[in-house]
Amino acid sequence: MSEQNNLFTVEENGEPSLTLGLYAEKAYLDYAVSVVKGRALPEVGDGQKPVQRRILYAMDKMGLRSGAKHVKSARVVGDVLGKYHPHGDQAAYEAMVRMAQDFTLRYPLIDGQGNFGSRDGDSAAAMRYTEARLTPIASLLLDELDEGTVSFIPNYDGSEQEPQMLPARLPMMLLNGASGIAVGMATEIPSHNLNEIASACIALLKKPQISDEELYQLVPGPDFSGGAQIISSPELIQQIYATGRGSLKMRARFEFEELARGQWQLVVNELPPNTSAQKVLLEIEEITNPKVKAGKKTLTQEQQQAKAAMLALLDSQKDESGMEADVRLVFEPKSSRVDRHEFVNALLASTSMECSVPINLVCIGIDGRPKQRSLREILVEWLSFRTDTMTRRSQHRLDKIMARIHILEGRQIVYLNVDEVIQTIRESDEPKLALMQRFQLSELQAEDILEMRLRQLAKLEGFKIEQELDEKRQEQAKLEDLLENPSSLKRLMIKEIEQDAKKFGDERRTIIEVAERAAVENKVVDEPVTVIVSEKGWLRARHGHGHDMSAVGFKSGDKYYASYECRSVDTLIGIGSNGRVYSVPVSHLPSGRGDGQPITAMIDLESGTHIAHIIAGTENSRWLLCQDNGLGFSARISDMSTRQKAGKAFINLEDKAKILRPVLLPDNTQYIGMLTKTNRFLMIDVNEVKALSGGGRGTILMTFDAKDTFAQILAVTEQGIMATGVYRNKDVEDLIALGDLQEFVGKRARKGKALNLRIKQATLLPL
Repeated sequence: MSEQNNLFTVEENGEPSLTLGLYAEKAYLDYAVSVVKGRALPEVGDGQKPVQRRILYAMDKMGLRSGAKHVKSARVVGDVLGKYHPHGDQAAYEAMVRMAQDFTLRYPLIDGQGNFGSRDGDSAAAMRYTEARLTPIASLLLDELDEGTVSFIPNYDGSEQEPQMLPARLPMMLLNGASGIAVGMATEIPSHNLNEIASACIALLKKPQISDEELYQLVPGPDFSGGAQIISSPELIQQIYATGRGSLKMRARFEFEELARGQWQLVVNELPPNTSAQKVLLEIEEITNPKVKAGKKTLTQEQQQAKAAMLALLDSQKDESGMEADVRLVFEPKSSRVDRHEFVNALLASTSMECSVPINLVCIGIDGRPKQRSLREILVEWLSFRTDTMTRRSQHRLDKIMARIHILEGRQIVYLNVDEVIQTIRESDEPKLALMQRFQLSELQAEDILEMRLRQLAKLEGFKIEQELDEKRQEQAKLEDLLENPSSLKRLMIKEIEQDAKKFGDERRTIIEVAERAAVENKVVDEPVTVIVSEKGWLRARHGHGHDMSAVGFKSGDKYYASYECRSVDTLIGIGSNGRVYSVPVSHLPSGRGDGQPITAMIDLESGTHIAHIIAGTENSRWLLCQDNGLGFSARISDMSTRQKAGKAFINLEDKAKILRPVLLPDNTQYIGMLTKTNRFLMIDVNEVKALSGGGRGTILMTFDAKDTFAQILAVTEQGIMATGVYRNKDVEDLIALGDLQEFVGKRARKGKALNLRIKQATLLPL
């Protein structure tokens, strides 16, 4: 009733009315829950999504166990759709195909016959052509279905019953992993080695308080179907397992094959997940034969450099994958004299043979709630699920044993009193009732006696009844012990996990070996250069220092903005009008002979923005970044550098604020001098400027009166400053010693004092 009150309003005529906003909210929430629980996320218990669970159950009901004959996939899909999963046939078939791909699942659950796709992204043949049956390991999910282990629910139309969960004997979600996108959440669970997960489960059963370090020794990391190599550190892997989220660095596995006359070739035989041989070859083709990017007229400097570097090392590449080798990529160097480390490094850094694999351990727990879980939480929850299924199985078996004992006890009475039983049956009009009254039998026992054959009254049958009764009573005692003593149930669980691990376990395929990420090493000659920047953002670099900028020409309508005397190994930073920063290596700048290239050709500028300022220098050079509203902070070139061509957010701009021209802060800087348009001057200690390596908003450096703002900002050293301008129609330069500026020294966020100079509208310069 309370829910109805929340959703409905009552109109004047007394009729309830549902507002559109509330209806939309409820409808979307229902849809979100449906996607999360009914489509995208796996359950901790059996590790399956609903469509996978229904496929496995339908195949089990069709008798398609591992020893059965393959049947057409279309038959399976038809049964799944008709009885349990009223959705598109293609979606069901795609789920079925994925369960049969040994390059997708670490332990495939379906044994497919025919074309079930390839790791290169080829689609499977139509369902009318392929055939399927279950694999032996699928028995871990289905063997105990008829033993009361799980609850059954009506199917979509109530005509059939389907299991709410499969009684998994091992945590299949961790073994095969899962991937899915729901509403507001997603999951990326990697596959693991069966032996390692089984060992972790046993360890938790024997010692629930086992430390995380001991647990991670048993499960050192994921184990992917395609093998490959994890190069992330054990500490990072443990952090991912502890939080349930992170990213692993993966690398292909390769070897060098020696050829005749000192030649050699690189052979890649294992690739990271979601990477195929065709994908790698396509990436190399894009480097060696690049296409002009949209909106550009020619290849960018970066494309040209990447092409030249790759062609200098690589002669040819080919895919020799086939029946003998699932993956075999062969790369031949330009010459046998090519450095092998450099050759491998270039290929790894330029292709997805080295990549990041996301991990996000989101799943639906035994409480029915989706949540991000740690490895320990997943294992503990699965053990709780397994304890429940084994308890239900034991109770189900005990109930059947007790029913059988009850029948056997009735038969024993018949055997001991056979003549009297026969006489009672012959003389009674209602033999069942008479037997129940005479021998104190139950209705079930009496019914069983009346249905017995005469041959079962033979002497030998009496011994069989006694023998079976003893066996059943022994089994009854064992089952009662399991139900009454948790330690007995735990011992049996450990025994069963060990048996399953021995039967289905295999060696780890993915090796874990820490290594540095590959990076393309551009060999740059460290030499002095002068970076020349035009007002419209055109860049070029001239060799050497001390150039006369007055002799430098620019394109029509453009003019000089700045020049920076630095080294070829330094970095140039572009600062966007939105506060994003973009970096370009100075070595990538075009020669100073022409007009150069615009910075927009070297970066991916965000739409609707422009480059406000450009600076260049060593990675340790420190710069003051200010907004015209008085906020500012300092940062180094290395802090602003980024590998992303799209740059990174760095300056948090206030509303309607603009970025002022950055100011270089040499190591001998003592004060920051700030002059406003109304001629107020303030100097603050350089240490009062906050250094933000990650960027940000900064702090207030100076406050202004209404409509006042910065006119100039400069670094002040012990030598003082210089004021230049016009005095009595003459160009003059006045040196102002640091001692004469002490009256302007103050704390940050002050308004400063009026600067009275003989030069009106002076320009202040650092010394």
